[in-house]
Amino acid sequence: MRREISEIPGVVANFLDKSGPVLDAAAAALRQRDPSLVATVARGSSDHASAYLKYAIELTLGLPVASIGPSIASIFGKDLKLANSAAIAISQSGKSPDIVGMAESARRSGAISIAITNTAGSPLAAASDFTIDLHAGVEQSVAATKTFVTSVVAGLALIARWSGDTTLNAAVTELPEALSRAVSCDWSGMASALDGHNALYVLGRGPGFAIANEAALKFKETCNIQAESYSAAEVMHGPVAIVTPGYPVLGLAARDAAEGSVVDMTHKLAGQGALAFLTSDRPGQARPLPFAATGHPITDPLALIVTFYGFVEALSRHRGFNPDLPVALNKVTETV
Repeated sequence: MRREISEIPGVVANFLDKSGPVLDAAAAALRQRDPSLVATVARGSSDHASAYLKYAIELTLGLPVASIGPSIASIFGKDLKLANSAAIAISQSGKSPDIVGMAESARRSGAISIAITNTAGSPLAAASDFTIDLHAGVEQSVAATKTFVTSVVAGLALIARWSGDTTLNAAVTELPEALSRAVSCDWSGMASALDGHNALYVLGRGPGFAIANEAALKFKETCNIQAESYSAAEVMHGPVAIVTPGYPVLGLAARDAAEGSVVDMTHKLAGQGALAFLTSDRPGQARPLPFAATGHPITDPLALIVTFYGFVEALSRHRGFNPDLPVALNKVTETV
């Protein structure tokens, strides 16, 4: 896991170098079809990548994005009305029967079907009109890191070409350098602060909420910590009741329009006694964590998860676990 985290900037650079033709072709098809809806199909970390792209598509293209439950096709046998839509399926292995089945269903219903996968010859690729290969190399760690980041980059690169957003395209092109800086950010001081704690919150908003979802999953996978992710706007609707003095909170604030919301809530919880950490230099009672800014509001949250991956891998070892061999988990999960 540690090695693969360090590979992320180079893997992203390799993807951007090799994937221009398929990204251009898929973007041209999307512009021609001009869909009124985008459906995403994924599970686990790939679903968190889909959630990130949901915000990016809605903010950049103004199109609504819906996450489709794969069981609609695989268990319930229902084809949805997706004739004027695009379907984006994300799967590192491209082998899970329910993801493949939903991609096939979307294509059968008339959607443009796009696969984002690290296995170009997979069943998911065969079920799709366009396959965006991550070119990430073999990912041996059970906990996905480089494939998650590259999946998001693949989606953002597609969105930039589809929308013609040259500023976003430039920001995506510059991501390898920004992610190199993110790898070097040190959150080690938070590890010992979490000693004795087996539950916490992760807060985010917008694309940063997708990152909070991914961080909470990695806390569970590698550290056996019951982490829950919440939008900074939702945490006051009930969940705040369990934030007792000393309860850990991680606020993942990006440099975007939602930064103030995440910052204010994290500082508020710190003021109520929470053991709160925050990726922002805006002053308050939460403990600041270093971050690598990317210079664009849609790419900025992605750098946070790269830094987090390095932290959670070290935290796992600090707590006596082996992050490369999480209990009861397999690299490829094939659900029906």
